[in-house]
Amino acid sequence: MAQFSKTWWGKRFIEALEEFTDPARLGRGRSYARNDKIKEYRIKDGQVVAKVRGSINPYFGVYKEPLYTTKIEIKPISATSWSKAIALLSSRASWVTKLLMNEMPDDIDEALDSLKINLLPHRRSDFKTSCSCPDYSNPCKHIAGVHYLIAAQLDQDPFILFELRGLPRHQLQQELAKSPLGKALADMFNDQDLAIEPANAYYPEPKEVSPPKQSSVHDFWLGEKRLPQTIEPVTESSIPAIVVKKGGDHPQFWHQDRSFIEVMEELYARVRANSKKML
Repeated sequence: MAQFSKTWWGKRFIEALEEFTDPARLGRGRSYARNDKIKEYRIKDGQVVAKVRGSINPYFGVYKEPLYTTKIEIKPISATSWSKAIALLSSRASWVTKLLMNEMPDDIDEALDSLKINLLPHRRSDFKTSCSCPDYSNPCKHIAGVHYLIAAQLDQDPFILFELRGLPRHQLQQELAKSPLGKALADMFNDQDLAIEPANAYYPEPKEVSPPKQSSVHDFWLGEKRLPQTIEPVTESSIPAIVVKKGGDHPQFWHQDRSFIEVMEELYARVRANSKKML
């Protein structure tokens, strides 16, 4: 059975729902997410609003497929807490780099925990959900289905989680870009391709250029700014082959029924087996 999420943050998002939802409704919710029962959804102002197809049930007098409105809202983090979080995230190069490249740092949850900030929802009180269906339970199977779908989308775009917590993507990246490293990376991302200039010959003549002036031998070898005294250790990824798994079981370029991840796992297993035979 294909999983809805491959990343640690997507799995944690699902675990929060499974803590307080009836297992039977969870199963039907997974079926709704897997069988295209969710017609559409959008995220606006930190709220997920979806249109979910219901079930035809003549026993209850439902002869036409209903369309229910489902809403999921996660308790927002205050602006003051976000300011503290951004200041902390801007203090480490690895965090700034990954966030500006649309990736979630593996240890971000532990880092924010030091500020008593939970980026991922942990309990029932973190959620506010509603559905126009007649089911008395909340969350119902329609809410669960939308939750699973959002968890799958988090694999490809972790910034959805920040938006659901009250911090838009552009605002987070703007604040991170104000840090020294963020400025350097932002300039690199914003660089535009240079216009192509036609040459008069295949082998243009070299031009005489004056060398840049150096203030002193000391500045030439050591530079104007002092290098950092400590280097952050490189941590291993918590998810092996995350580049392959990030697109999920059926990325946009994959048009087969089989899971892309399963096919790649079999391929790598054969490569490892053949490599051992060649040694």
